[in-house]
Amino acid sequence: MKNSASVLKIIIATAAVVAACAAGGVTGCSRSGNTATPAAHVLVKPKYHCPMHPSVVSDRPGSCPICGMDLVFIEKTLGETSDAPAVPGLAVVSISTEARQRMGLTLGKVEKRAMTRNIRTSARIVADETRLFRVTTKVEGWVDRLFVSTTGQSVHKDDPLLAIYSPQLVSAQQEYLSTLRPADATGEATEAERTLMNSARRHLQLWDVSDEQIARLEKTRQVEKTMTLYAPASGFVMEKNVLAGQKLTSGDPLMVITDLSVVWGEADIYESDLPYVQVGMPISLTLSYWPGKVFSGKVSFISPSLDRETRTLKIRMEIPNSDSLLKLEMYADARLSYSLGEKVAAPESAIMRTGERNYAFRDSDGGRLVPVAVTTGALCDGYYEINSGLNAGDSVVTSANFLVDSESSMRAALEALTDK
Repeated sequence: MKNSASVLKIIIATAAVVAACAAGGVTGCSRSGNTATPAAHVLVKPKYHCPMHPSVVSDRPGSCPICGMDLVFIEKTLGETSDAPAVPGLAVVSISTEARQRMGLTLGKVEKRAMTRNIRTSARIVADETRLFRVTTKVEGWVDRLFVSTTGQSVHKDDPLLAIYSPQLVSAQQEYLSTLRPADATGEATEAERTLMNSARRHLQLWDVSDEQIARLEKTRQVEKTMTLYAPASGFVMEKNVLAGQKLTSGDPLMVITDLSVVWGEADIYESDLPYVQVGMPISLTLSYWPGKVFSGKVSFISPSLDRETRTLKIRMEIPNSDSLLKLEMYADARLSYSLGEKVAAPESAIMRTGERNYAFRDSDGGRLVPVAVTTGALCDGYYEINSGLNAGDSVVTSANFLVDSESSMRAALEALTDK
């Protein structure tokens, strides 16, 4: 009996040791490398979520405590975790060919192309301020006769505008005639005579009496009752502030003549277009009611300040108008073109713009769509200049972007929850 008891004790002790060793292997006490479970073989419990409330996640099937819908199993697509999303809050998604067709998903190519920035704006036709001429008089008198009687009348350079009777001019002419030598006088004039004559002649010139009028006075030796004012340039009488018989004083504004052979076009440019507008660049103007007629010109001035209310910048365009087809206060469509050269460009529809960042979905191997952050430049003819993020030859999603974006956002949210 003693021997049987001893054998029983030995068996119990051995079993205890084996159990302890086994427990040590489970808890990591064993130093044997064969007992450790490799990380690649660790089983991850499946997770389920509510399609209507993605924040509701469970490790077992059930119902959503919020809406009562059945929880849906979260599938992980193989290989997605190897590509880290380039855009925060978005994840790589895989969409089959059949699903793409149902969604209407299409792809476009990123390519190198010649880029030209076209700017279109409305221009108001105004007078060239360097071609405005104001007619005034330096003497007092009365309007004896008007040769231009209506506003808007066209005149040519040196056409008579009005005749003025002025006692001052009559006295000045008499003074000048008194300094002239008699017509039958012989010999040369003395130095004193020449001095008086030049002084009287200068007096007439200061009152805008022309050399032709002075020559006629010397020839006829007759005082002219009136003095005629002539047009300083060809153009149109845009302002007329004088009537026949009107009393004039020195400096009164009588008329304004505008030369419309060259006009200005004033236009407003948005801040985003300022880098592409330069003085001297060519412009073209068209009229909505005159298809096919194009007026060419150039940018002559860029305002140094923006309009406080509209946040636009005023530019001025110089436009030849030899036929006077462009009328003042007309509105025309102006177009400016700025060449950017050859740039990497992507279709406009491929770029998702959020205000904080721009991104696109690049088509990758295995039907995966990878969100890629991009920096864009100018928008030209339906293509964005790509400064970084995409390369020539890449395929990008150009339609159904918002569906892909929603799926990518949902995928990123679910992955963030399942990783907790």
